[in-house]
Amino acid sequence: MRTGVLVRAPEGEFVIDAGPELRLQLVRERASLIRAAVMTHAHADHIMGIDDLRIFGFRLHAAVPIHCEDNVEKQIRETFAYAFTDPATHSHQYAAPKLSFSRIAPEQPFQLLGLQVLPIRLRHGSLDILGFRIGNTAFCTDVSTIPAQSRELLQGLDTLVLSVLRREPHPTHLHLDAALKIIRQLQPRQTFLTHMSHELDYDELCRTLPPEIRPAWDGLRIPLTTGIRSERRNTACQGQQ
Repeated sequence: MRTGVLVRAPEGEFVIDAGPELRLQLVRERASLIRAAVMTHAHADHIMGIDDLRIFGFRLHAAVPIHCEDNVEKQIRETFAYAFTDPATHSHQYAAPKLSFSRIAPEQPFQLLGLQVLPIRLRHGSLDILGFRIGNTAFCTDVSTIPAQSRELLQGLDTLVLSVLRREPHPTHLHLDAALKIIRQLQPRQTFLTHMSHELDYDELCRTLPPEIRPAWDGLRIPLTTGIRSERRNTACQGQQ
């Protein structure tokens, strides 16, 4: 399934990105009530599940806040234009999701449901996108370049989730060797590779990569850590991509 994150925060659940399989992913993980979404960028594989947030808006009796940059809001408003028309024109009260927007920016941490979330500038080809650090865990998907200033914000991690598309170089995504170079520079205790294409074989990666670097799988769970960096590592290689 497409890459995304369900965060179980002290004051409720939120998601990072909303891919096309969002509903299936939330059902699988027994999510109860999504109270917000945080967006890395507005490509289709990261926003096309937004309509599946509609049930949560009605259960909350309020709009679900979407935390994103202004260009991402513009794209979401264009893609889901029906969600922002006059409710009086809708055929019934459940015809469109209830959404609102909250602006975020790189290096400006914000509080969300009892957690501090730090947006980090990343590059996806020529496109500026965001990664996010929560405590000592960071999620950086669709990356081709991590600016030097952003690398400083990714030091001291327990867990890094980093996208790797394939073995050969690609204009808008990291390939395996480039990702491994970044991992060596950042030195997280554990790294999970995500957003992989069919050209990367799960079992082969498990055999050839060091134990602290593992391919991610659907349903992977990562404990959030804060404060002093933990010594614990998860080196299991199980499940599926």
